[in-house]
This record gives sequence, structure tokens and C-alpha cells, in this order.
Amino acid sequence: MILGFVGKPSCGKSTVFKAATLADVAIANYPFTTIEKNEGVGFVRVECVEKFFNTKCNPRFGYCVDGTRFVPVQLIDVAGLVPGAHLGKGRGNQFLNDLAQADVLVHIVDSSGSINERGEPVDMGSYDPSNDIRFLEIELDMWYFGLLRKGWEKFARQVHQEKTPIQKALFKQLSGLKVTEFMVEHSIKKLNLVENPELWSESQLKDLTLALRRLSKPMIITANKIDLPGAYDNYLRMKKEFPDYMIIPCSGDRELALRIAAKHKMINYIPGSKDFEILVDLNDAQKKALESIKNEVLDEIGSTGVQEVLEYATFNLCKQIAVFPGGLNKLTDQYGNILPDCFLINEGSTALDFANRIHTDLAKNFIRAIDVKTRKVVGKDHVLKNLDVVEIITSK
Repeated sequence: MILGFVGKPSCGKSTVFKAATLADVAIANYPFTTIEKNEGVGFVRVECVEKFFNTKCNPRFGYCVDGTRFVPVQLIDVAGLVPGAHLGKGRGNQFLNDLAQADVLVHIVDSSGSINERGEPVDMGSYDPSNDIRFLEIELDMWYFGLLRKGWEKFARQVHQEKTPIQKALFKQLSGLKVTEFMVEHSIKKLNLVENPELWSESQLKDLTLALRRLSKPMIITANKIDLPGAYDNYLRMKKEFPDYMIIPCSGDRELALRIAAKHKMINYIPGSKDFEILVDLNDAQKKALESIKNEVLDEIGSTGVQEVLEYATFNLCKQIAVFPGGLNKLTDQYGNILPDCFLINEGSTALDFANRIHTDLAKNFIRAIDVKTRKVVGKDHVLKNLDVVEIITSK
């Protein structure tokens, strides 16, 4: 599962990305600071099952704080997109193609209205950030349409002549965009398209690509720079204008400041928290900066918003659940680590799916599984629940 960070230049996208990952990325207030995509790892919170077993876990990946497990997720940050990106403006085709592997898009919007559509600074509040949501929808839709429209007549004719089911042919054509066969079949039925694709009009083809884009690239809106003047009012207005999107207020630079301070052990701060604890003596400037974060962001919106964005994208849009491998008689691995792993898997996954996620050999030699919490034996088709602990029994 991959979360793709997208937005126009200078909207604060790379700042939010760096805050989520503490990756070493370039941050500046001018267009195209980011050229090549950045890749990193963020973390989402789940309740650790160590509480259930009254023990203390030793994660191999991520970490655990007071019974809250921070599980890694993959993030990519592509260069800023401008209107006309699907036509190649601002190297847009390259940047859009970088998004192909993303399962969900995190659209970073400068809610203060201080950056125009080209990513250039303007007077605070003079630009309507709602325009950014509209423009990105258009660019994504036209990107999908352009990919499908290219060579469409030949493709449709071949599909019809070879009597290949259109949903299978389109799935194969668009699988690189994370389009599934179910998405194609669902969209064709919803749009009442005839079986022969040669008879589809261009408007029908556009409707299909729009439907597939929304299904394969669901999006959350991050109202960044929420602490700047006028930003919160813009955020409330965007929520009314775009009721179909989850829009979360956020301050990427304040989250970054907190994480850097925590990294240097100046404060105790858990990502997603509404407060922090100062651990060392600070100078007046440092105290003032932290007080500003507390008063202007944490007290106002309950957190910086960065953690909430990652978690909504992961659990609500990507529909992930957390499942732990474990043994009925012991919860440790061969090195003595307790509950070392936690996997994020799709909702509706079975015990066999989980075995395959851990290792293909486990799925190949699968005999049965055990729900460690209930101590019940379950079969390969047993559907797993969030925070299950599962032992896989194999023939080898």
C-alpha cells in the first residue's frame, strides 16, 4: 500500500512529507523545489495486542508507545503539479506517472490562499484554494483519459474481434494504475455501457475513466498552513464546497518542528497528540515557538493534523486492518522478540491471504490457522478482523 502526496508547487507538500517521515527532502517557497519523487516511510497508529496478552512487544518495524503501535506505511512525494500537467506542462506527464503506483492520493492544499495556481507567492488570502481541488481533479481525469484514449480504436476493435471480455481487457490495460477487474466491471455496469467497446462514444469513455480514477485513486484533502490568517475560514468553506471529500486541517511545518524537537530529546511528543512535554531547559525563542504551536495549532484543532491524514488515508480510504502473526503457545520469534510483526492487509482478507502476505511458502503449504485470541482453529477462507492474532499451520 502506497500513499501518494500530490499538490501544486509551494503548497507545503514536501514539508508535510518530511514531517511524516523525517526524510531529508528539499523544502523551499518556490516552484519545482521537488523534481524527482521522494520516497519515505510514515507510521499509522493501531492498538497493540500486547495489552490483550499483558506483555510488552518488541517491534521489528515501527515502534510501540504505551500500548499504541506505530506501523510503517510507504509514502511518495511527487513534484508539484500545475494546470495543464496532463499536457506536459511543468514536466507534468512525468510527475503524474510517478503517481501511478499510489493506492490513495493525499492532496496538500495551501488553505491560506497565499500561493497562486503556478506555485508563486501572492498576497495572503488573495487566491481561492478551492481552485486547487478543482484543477487537480481535472488533471487526474484527463491523465487517465489520455492513457486510455491513446490507441483506443485499435484496442476496442481487437477486443471485439477476439471476443475478450472487456472488463478483463481493460483491467490488463490499466492495472499499472492500480485499477482492478472489479472496478472495471462495477463502472461498466453503473454506466450501462454496451458490451462492444467499439460502440462507446468519447463522452462515455470519459465517464468511464473518471469513474475508474475515483475508484483507483481515492483522495483526501489536507488543508495545510491552517495556522495562517484566513486559512481556517477557507477550510470551512472548502468543506461545504466539496462534501464528498474528507478535508483535514493541518500544519505541516508545526508538526515538523515538533518531531525535530522530539528527535533531539528536547520534548516528549507522540505524533497525533494534542500536547507535548518539555524535557530540557529552553531559551526564550524556543519557548515562544513551542507556545505558539500549542496555542495556535494543538489547542485550536486538537493536533497538527498530519497523523490524522495518514490514518484516514490508510484505514478509511485504503480499507486496511492490522493483523499480528503469533503462536498459540508462544508469541515470540526465533530471536525472542515478542509480537515482532504487525501487518496491514485489506479488509475482507482471509487466513490464506494473510499467510501469503507473510510468505508465499506459508500459503503454498497452508493446512489451517489458529485465532490465537480465541484459541479456535479456522480454515483458509476465514475472514480476519482488525487486531486479530493468527498462527499459520503448514505441512512443512
